[in-house]
Amino acid sequence: MNDPVEPWSIVLAAGAGTRLQSLTSDPAGAATPKQFCSLYGATTLLGDALRRAQAVSSPERVGTIVAAQHRRWWRSEVDDLRPENVFVQPENRGTANGILLPTLHIAAREPDAVIVWLPSDHHVEDEAVLGTALREGATLARETSGLLLLGIEPEEADGELGYVVPDVEIAAVVHTGHSFVEKPAASIAADLLARGALWNSFIFAATARALLALFERRLPGLVERMQHALERDGYRCDGGAALSAEYSEMRPLDFSRHLLAGAEPDLIVKRVPACGWNDLGTPRRLAATLGRRPGVTAVALDGARVDRPCLAARHVRQRVAEAAAIAR
Repeated sequence: MNDPVEPWSIVLAAGAGTRLQSLTSDPAGAATPKQFCSLYGATTLLGDALRRAQAVSSPERVGTIVAAQHRRWWRSEVDDLRPENVFVQPENRGTANGILLPTLHIAAREPDAVIVWLPSDHHVEDEAVLGTALREGATLARETSGLLLLGIEPEEADGELGYVVPDVEIAAVVHTGHSFVEKPAASIAADLLARGALWNSFIFAATARALLALFERRLPGLVERMQHALERDGYRCDGGAALSAEYSEMRPLDFSRHLLAGAEPDLIVKRVPACGWNDLGTPRRLAATLGRRPGVTAVALDGARVDRPCLAARHVRQRVAEAAAIAR
């Protein structure tokens, strides 16, 4: 029997990063999407996520979805990727369209592919723990021919994160049947933890076939229209006239809200041990991450590299602290 082909890993990096926009502006006031910023002055969050992807996929099977209008930020970040694995959207139309586009490209090359999806705005203290979970999750997705979500064991009851509440345990770390709770009040979050809830990481693995079937079931016609556009453009990864025309007519679609909601019975949740995971989605979450390394030297923005601001910079840390105090 042949060994299964290893999975693909795609980093989601086409978002505008609006929730941290006030903290990621250069000295001229131009905002840099957070995925193209550095947390502590070294690699960007996108660079961190691309290296994270290599815990489960070889470099030639790592890719990213980016937006055309962000080219000046991402073009140097993808130098080590194969050009055909850099999927460029004409513009951002939400996470659902951002997932469908690479899925169609990969399915055209490899219909039985398994794909691991990684957001580009996460920070992880223990990458080894998450890397193990990614590899195990990809294997389970292939074995079940389904969609598998990684749920992180919470380290605190945080009302700014989403939760997944497993209902049926089918193995020590795998669950089916569950419900989602998005950004609950602190008291409700504490109750969810007592019930065994996990943080919804939005890191998931699925076969290309399962993903396309989900899209066709929940959003009829979308797969056919985008596939037709790609065929007319010759499956160019940097897009073409047909894809641009299709995107101009698209409405923004959120993967969680428009696809996963209502599909919970078909979703498998894998429990991941606490690993210092954090979604850098809000100023308070960013402050919590920076607070774990209080000895970090404050880094001033380098005027020669205003396209890559550091989230640990002195002015950012001050604004983060102010925002966190207001949030409390």
